[in-house]
Amino acid sequence: MTITTINLSQPTPQKHSWCSYLAALALLCLSPIAAAQDGIDQIINNAVQPITSFISSVVFYSVPLFGADIPLVVAWLVFAAVFFTLYLNFLNVRGFGHATKLVRGNDSDSKDPGEVTHFQALATAVSGTVGIGNIGGVAVAISVGGPGATFWMITAGLLAMSTKFIECTLGVLLRRENPDGSVSGGPMYYLEYAFARHGWNKSGKLIGRFYALGIVLGCLGIGNMFQSNQAYMQFINVTGGSEGSWFADKAWLFGLLLGALVGTVILGGIQSIARVTSKVVPFMAVLYCISALIMLVMNYDAIPYAIDAIISGAFSQEGISGGAIGVMIIGFQRAVFSNEAGIGSASIAHSAVRTKEPITEGYVSLLEPFIDTVVICTLTALVIVTTFYYDPTFNEGLGGIEMTSAAFARNISWSPYLIAIAGMLFAFSTMIAWAYYGLKGWTYLVGEKVWASNIFKLVFCLFVALGCSIQLDAVLDFSDALVFLICVPNIIGLYILAPLVRKELRSYNKKYIKRQ
Repeated sequence: MTITTINLSQPTPQKHSWCSYLAALALLCLSPIAAAQDGIDQIINNAVQPITSFISSVVFYSVPLFGADIPLVVAWLVFAAVFFTLYLNFLNVRGFGHATKLVRGNDSDSKDPGEVTHFQALATAVSGTVGIGNIGGVAVAISVGGPGATFWMITAGLLAMSTKFIECTLGVLLRRENPDGSVSGGPMYYLEYAFARHGWNKSGKLIGRFYALGIVLGCLGIGNMFQSNQAYMQFINVTGGSEGSWFADKAWLFGLLLGALVGTVILGGIQSIARVTSKVVPFMAVLYCISALIMLVMNYDAIPYAIDAIISGAFSQEGISGGAIGVMIIGFQRAVFSNEAGIGSASIAHSAVRTKEPITEGYVSLLEPFIDTVVICTLTALVIVTTFYYDPTFNEGLGGIEMTSAAFARNISWSPYLIAIAGMLFAFSTMIAWAYYGLKGWTYLVGEKVWASNIFKLVFCLFVALGCSIQLDAVLDFSDALVFLICVPNIIGLYILAPLVRKELRSYNKKYIKRQ
């Protein structure tokens, strides 16, 4: 296989400094715009809404199934996860132990091509998926589908591990190594290769560009504006609320500060992002998980009730549209939206790993849906369901993250502060991870040029600031739809290249077993 290389020059400190000054100036110039936000968001929403409505109706088109409506995009992703699990002979279970060994540093060599360690690549990818959805989205799923939705979330998370294995292996296998030592990888590159190997060169390049455009536009909404807005709302909640917080009417200022903070991280590229995520992700995950476990210990007598409610509700849920099938769809949908397996974004981060064996990063990526969906989402669900045991009406009038916060607050009055801190950290880490995803999509389109990279980073920081000040619901919906639209070509590419991955897996396992 021939790897295409792109000539790059290392950015000089002067260029970085110039870009930093430019970003700061742009953010300051944005402040009067943000301060005069009234009416701006409405104008933009009205202009974008027709496009958003059309794309959303196509991407999230639903068909009736046994009395429930299932979005075709969810069925598309879940079917792929089931197929790859069977195709790889349940590697999601068999390979778990080896994945943990690789993350701990086994079989790692600092001289291997790449930019970050296995752990740093995993932390960056996890930071892109672990977010508000793990706290608030789970609560919504339980409110709509009952406790039984948790069972199907766990099931979908386990199946999604196989999809991540395929796409992250391909991300490393078909990445491009640049003369300066950096690497570029992701669906753009392996989709181009998948079609080119069958003689469809032009189609491969076109599909690669389509994916790149989707990830660029998508990152500005789902991975940027939405996250910064949620971070701002959480900050307001812990600093006095809409009435008492000094920042309540200064969203523009918070946005400028947050944009500048994001900028200081992403200007340094994947190595800087990885250094931050490798510290922030473990901290926020451990903080949240310990908090949830404390809640469960305090409510230990309700755990049998919660487990019974989750299992029984998964198969015999009454009062839910579509019954048990409806509950399954709700659980699958929440899991798909949470771990993003099949979208391909995580493979961009994993492509930067230092390794000579692409399969190693496939193994490492198995841990991502497990951490995101099986562990964090399940703990959130258990805290909520055990709370129902003591107070079946505690969630009345509440939804999303407020419901989760209320479940925690029932046991410890100050625990909502922990939820808020976790929410802000989740949002921040998601933004810097998606900045890298969008950057790689951007450089695929325009080339690996320093000035082009700096322009994208500047624009990304501006959107961070805008996200706090302007409620662009139509733009966010458009971004959300676009991100899930690109899963269609990505999954097709995974089907085409799955035999290549299985061949690499067999070769690697023979060498690995021999070494043991």
